[in-house]
Amino acid sequence: MSAQAVPANAESPLLEAELREAGHDRRADLPRSAHGDYSPPPGRDPIGILRAQHEQRLQNLIDLRVERMSADAFAFYRGTAAIQAADLAAGPVTGAEVVICGDAHLSNFGIYRSPERSMVFDINDFDEATVGPWEWDVKRLLTSVVLAGRSLRLPDDHIRDTVSAAAGVYRDWLARALRLPLQERYFTPTSVQERRRRLSEDMERLIAEVVRSSQKRTSERVARRVLTDGGDGDFRFVEQPPILTRLEPELRDEALLAFERYRLTVPPNVALLLSQLRIADIARRVVGVGSVGTRCFVLALVGPVEEVLLLQLKEATSSVVERFGGVQPLPGYLDPVLLPDEQGYRVVACQRILQAVSDPFLGYLTAERFRFYMRLFRNRNASFDLAAMNRAQFHDYARVCAAVLARAHARSPKAAYIAGYLGGGNAFVRAVTRWSVAYADQAEADYAVFLEAARDGAFATA
Repeated sequence: MSAQAVPANAESPLLEAELREAGHDRRADLPRSAHGDYSPPPGRDPIGILRAQHEQRLQNLIDLRVERMSADAFAFYRGTAAIQAADLAAGPVTGAEVVICGDAHLSNFGIYRSPERSMVFDINDFDEATVGPWEWDVKRLLTSVVLAGRSLRLPDDHIRDTVSAAAGVYRDWLARALRLPLQERYFTPTSVQERRRRLSEDMERLIAEVVRSSQKRTSERVARRVLTDGGDGDFRFVEQPPILTRLEPELRDEALLAFERYRLTVPPNVALLLSQLRIADIARRVVGVGSVGTRCFVLALVGPVEEVLLLQLKEATSSVVERFGGVQPLPGYLDPVLLPDEQGYRVVACQRILQAVSDPFLGYLTAERFRFYMRLFRNRNASFDLAAMNRAQFHDYARVCAAVLARAHARSPKAAYIAGYLGGGNAFVRAVTRWSVAYADQAEADYAVFLEAARDGAFATA
């Protein structure tokens, strides 16, 4: 990895003007054009990486993960952040680390309801989030634009134009965010209503449709569908194996203790609220594409007027950026006392940094030897259906995701270094567009190898 650390200042943090200058100077030994070349690292083993991940997962769900990743090249890409992290480790980076999503593909952005009950658009997946190279988030996002565009059968020139536009938006919105005071950078959400006024009519219609559909994605509505009342107010999950299965009775006491440990990690007002709810039932639940096989549960909590609140408990393993990308945790961002043992803390902390407004129920815990984080289940969160987008909507959506990613990166102390390195020209835009197309070709080649390996039983479990 070609990296040069951002200059340190032992007495005080560098001023943003100094960081910009240092970023600008970095171009001398790492030209922005250097980000355009992709070469497969020697000895790369994508199938070996997937099998290594499977070792830590529930073996009875591996077949389901393989099935979901087999749907198409984009679905495969969604589940292979680890492979890309290993490939990116061999490429050039400027040396300016920020808090990154670690898995910033197009489907990991969406809308949800803020604690103030307004609808916002932001990054919505943080399982791989950590402190790492900003370029990795940008390249993962832009490659996903290429693969999603190809899945929509869009013309190559339109896909390239969309990738270039998104890369330019990242550059411009990072510079724009850095002109704001820190509090505005951190706490100003991307309002759905505000964003709609700046987009095409096609995209406005799509946003309106997604907002309407999100009204069905609440704890209350899900509870009515997946819970049954035994007649005495004793709610139970209705099993839908293998997607939803009730927790074994013998594990209930451990679950109750884990819930109390979780309450210690949330704000006092939320902890007090939770103390007035009782756990009615707990179920195991299968989620996502990349997350299939990790340990995940849903808790049904009942309040004083028989209201139901659903929380999701999800396993947190080490970030693929660290495990397969070789990026070591850096001081000054997250609590070194809690890391690396509390991976749930890593997820929660990075989510609170990367999002302008976050779920107030976010917390973390350890149960036996496993690390978890807790969050509200179904908070009017909804993703955009890429497969249903037309050209104009897809183009706008990619640009909005790039703007949100830039705003998230702008909250880290060294973002001005990135802005200085990028400048106002198109050198990086051209380079990263070329890289993303090349890496999409690599991902499609890996997908073909993956399908063949799956047919040959490479992922079979005993």
